[in-house]
Amino acid sequence: MRRTRMSLAATVAASLLLAGCGGGGSDQPGADGGSPEGKPAVVETWPLTGQQVPDGKSPKSPAYIVKIDNTAASNPQVGLGKADLVVEELVEGGITRLAAFFQSQLPRKVGPVRSMRLTDIGIAKPLGAEIVTSGAAGVTLQGLAEAGVKFADMSNPAVARVSDGQHDSLHSVMADLVKLSRQKKQSSRPVDYLPWGKASDFPGGRAATSIDARMSAARTAHWSFSGGKYRLDNSYMPADDTFTADTVIVCKVRTSVASYTDPAGNPVPISHFEGTGDAVIFHGGKAVRGTWTKSQIGTTVTFATKTGSLTVPAGKTWLHLVPNTGGDVSFR
Repeated sequence: MRRTRMSLAATVAASLLLAGCGGGGSDQPGADGGSPEGKPAVVETWPLTGQQVPDGKSPKSPAYIVKIDNTAASNPQVGLGKADLVVEELVEGGITRLAAFFQSQLPRKVGPVRSMRLTDIGIAKPLGAEIVTSGAAGVTLQGLAEAGVKFADMSNPAVARVSDGQHDSLHSVMADLVKLSRQKKQSSRPVDYLPWGKASDFPGGRAATSIDARMSAARTAHWSFSGGKYRLDNSYMPADDTFTADTVIVCKVRTSVASYTDPAGNPVPISHFEGTGDAVIFHGGKAVRGTWTKSQIGTTVTFATKTGSLTVPAGKTWLHLVPNTGGDVSFR
């Protein structure tokens, strides 16, 4: 969401300066903190958080979605503390994988980087950002190509195995997003990933200081609310590199099974992040129930309650794609 702000004092001062000095000093548009021709200054916001972009940064900078392992073998996960937004998705065997979104901060090391799934099309396509991955099955690669979703894998020198003494070979792939960003020029601002709004617009709901998002029989995410933030109690993030969420969202989604199995013979689920379904949004220790809608696989998601549309307070967000079958959410 882009918001505008009029600074009366700055506008008047700039007008007097230009009239009186005939171009003395800086004549660059916006050099006075306002904008050309006395128009109100535009407050730029990050598309992945809705928060204001600080001076010296640009919302047109590249954004990346890194596929990160979410099992004990990934301990410790690296770089998630710098993520803007995280989507947790179900993969085979009842475990989950993270799609971590980065733009406002790009870590030099993030991972362990793992493979993509067909679910990632619905997650990535609205943003138009590159997925950073260790690879994918042939069926997934074909689906991504047909959907026009781009990715960077281990053929890129910015995605490589490292020997850090903490991870086994399978979980040793890390990405350098700074190096990756130097390979890409971004000419436009990505779309807002969520319908951002203000915390004051978030309706009061039921108290929710403890959340259980059940992804499968093998994985339930336990969240605690404290000090205005939600913290994941059963994560693999180290204390000094932890993603703390301003908002946690649970979207109930339809799932199906891919046409292939993993090497152990497990069916591979596909979570369909399109259509509509139940949703619960947690913010400020409160829970609001509603619905999510995403008309096509490449469109952005919207939320609504019985009384109308619902925005997401600007900030860091963790989004669970919870299966309609076998998944659930509860809170206390």
